Amino acid sequence: MRGLKNRVAIVTGAAGGIGSAICRRFLDEGAHVLAMDVNADALQALAAGLGADESRLYPLAVDIADYAAVKAAVDRGVARFSKLDILVNNAGWDVAKPFLQTDPELWDKIIAINLRGPLNLHKAAMPHMIAGGGGKVVNVASDAGRVGSSGESVYSACKGGLISFSKTIAREYARDNIRVNAVCPGPTDTALLRSFVGDGEFGQKIYEGLKRAIPLKRLGQPDDIPGMIAFLSSDDANFITGQVISVSGGLTMAG
Repeated sequence: MRGLKNRVAIVTGAAGGIGSAICRRFLDEGAHVLAMDVNADALQALAAGLGADESRLYPLAVDIADYAAVKAAVDRGVARFSKLDILVNNAGWDVAKPFLQTDPELWDKIIAINLRGPLNLHKAAMPHMIAGGGGKVVNVASDAGRVGSSGESVYSACKGGLISFSKTIAREYARDNIRVNAVCPGPTDTALLRSFVGDGEFGQKIYEGLKRAIPLKRLGQPDDIPGMIAFLSSDDANFITGQVISVSGGLTMAG
């Protein structure tokens, strides 16, 4: 894709299934990656697995819910590569429970990771992008934020909020040459989904039911997501901002 070579991209949740696939795609396109994850050991394994040294993939172990830590990590990463062009807010976390079986402590953790974390990254990263003449932000939301998802009430609220936030930031900072878009994966075969459906016969029934509901008759795979993210981060998407795009095998459609 046009314009990704030598760009510098932050990817949060970099060591997870989708995150590692995003990092691999950016590296394949010739970009440099500031890989953020709360798990330092997993970041080292990511770099080794991708065969990338710190000149290509710079690991930053950070809790995205901690603004001071996020700002320090972003500043350190920008100092390493002297610029920042792309922000991908990919980190996410959830536990599947009906709302009345949840408690405020769980709400706080879900909100901290899925909503406050991306807000922290925008606040810390966007000034660098504006100072450099502009950039691209891709927020990985979820179809749960578009149409709801049983057992994911607070997560859905966070992802719906992230979609609305993305549109607002796209309006506010268009004059600064910042494009902001949201990508909404449908059910994707990751460790998070496996933990969501659980083990045993009941979990397997949920898993198979999801596949039957998807018109393409399979769950998404981590490698299904990075292409859209790379496109929205590239020069091919210079006239696209404030949009919400589902990557769900047709599970959700809107005319």
